[in-house]
Amino acid sequence: MQPSHNVEARNNVTIHGSGDKVIMLAHGFGCDQKMWRHLLPYLDKQYKVILFDYVGCGSSDYSAYNKQRYSTLKGYAQDVLDICEELSLEDVIFVGHSVSSMIGMHAAIQSPHIFSKLAMICPSPCFLNFPPEYEGGFDKEDLEELINLMDKNYVGWANYLAPLVMGQDNDAALTQELETSFCSTDPKYAKPFAKATFFADDRAMLSKLSLPTLIVQSKHDNLASTAVGEYMNQIIPNSQLKIVDAHGHCLHMTNPAIVSSIVREFVS
Repeated sequence: MQPSHNVEARNNVTIHGSGDKVIMLAHGFGCDQKMWRHLLPYLDKQYKVILFDYVGCGSSDYSAYNKQRYSTLKGYAQDVLDICEELSLEDVIFVGHSVSSMIGMHAAIQSPHIFSKLAMICPSPCFLNFPPEYEGGFDKEDLEELINLMDKNYVGWANYLAPLVMGQDNDAALTQELETSFCSTDPKYAKPFAKATFFADDRAMLSKLSLPTLIVQSKHDNLASTAVGEYMNQIIPNSQLKIVDAHGHCLHMTNPAIVSSIVREFVS
């Protein structure tokens, strides 16, 4: 499906800074580009930073939503490619949080000429357990129950998920911000994205990713363990793994100074 809207308006694209190198920051499930505001001040003095919202998230154009397109991560990857094409971007350093790491991988494998490097913050190629060879962290029944909770009690779902994602010992205001973000997303758009996120299995794609890849994992993450990062690092041909001694799945919000330092070193 060709975008029928202006892509910049459709994806609420905003551009910050004016450096020679382009960094694109891609938000995770249930979030929008505002979640990058903690990291942005560390990057926009040196780089041209592209922020956006996936269709169905944040301040995107909801009239552009296509249920079939956004039922898989490939649809979200197409958003990324559309933006790059619209802005004539090349040598893009793509930084994805959580599921956006995999979305970036889809985009980079499809159009490797657009990207120069890929940085993944708290990624997971598959949240499901396939014992004994792979432990994604969740049994299928548990994830199905979590998705079903979105139908039964959407606010209760957000109340449960936000602290799990943000992790203990972090600022309560950040957990509240994440909860508010979850609640403000219409379930009509959030549920297909949740299914695409939590039931995807992109393990077979890891070996096809040829770009230099940085994996930044949180030491205490309820969604993506360090073992998942180690697994990815073994399979992605040109990758490096950095483990941050922190709690939670949102290192760009809880530990922006450390994350920016790791990313800047990787970029340079």
